[in-house]
Amino acid sequence: MTLVAFDFDGTLSDSEMTVLLGERCGVAADMEEITERAMNDEIEYAESLRERCALLEGLPQSDAEAAFDEVVLRRDADRVIENLNEAGHHTAVLTGGFERGVERALEKAGVTVDSIVANRLPIEDGELTGEVEGPLIEGTKDDALEDLAGTVGIDVADTVAVGDGANDLPMLEVAGLSVGFDPKPAVEPACDIVVLSMSELQGVLEGEGVLTP
Repeated sequence: MTLVAFDFDGTLSDSEMTVLLGERCGVAADMEEITERAMNDEIEYAESLRERCALLEGLPQSDAEAAFDEVVLRRDADRVIENLNEAGHHTAVLTGGFERGVERALEKAGVTVDSIVANRLPIEDGELTGEVEGPLIEGTKDDALEDLAGTVGIDVADTVAVGDGANDLPMLEVAGLSVGFDPKPAVEPACDIVVLSMSELQGVLEGEGVLTP
């Protein structure tokens, strides 16, 4: 058994949760600009996340839930997850995105993962507060991966990490096998292998002996 950890937005999904939420209150363009700067490592991820979430203050909970309902897995992502689960590996999503969106996308695809480490958007009086809370704001994905590996009883050197953006760099740098999913230019040097589709990822996992062809 090994631990395979996925980023979500931009990796397992081509949705960008903060943008979907931003579209509900007319700030999507501002959100996208902040996200792009963070993914290219131009500003700290925690700062970018707080800036984006502050723009959501006052968004009704019903609109937030509707945005999360739009989040879907990338083509063939469900097959990769199913194959990993069937092979007995521990599957995880480590994302600076939001727990509810991840859960909805997995539910719709009919698949499960063993662990989700994600953030949450507090709600008061039926509206988003504009704040964000969770383990992956200041916390980094290398710590999350190491903690999860310790809990599962797997050496970090035996883990696989898949991601695309600057906030994935810490886990890509410590994982035994780091796979960049169409990674940003600042991220690609840290990747052992680069793929552009989930079917390519399936092939890599087979070639590395994680999955049987």
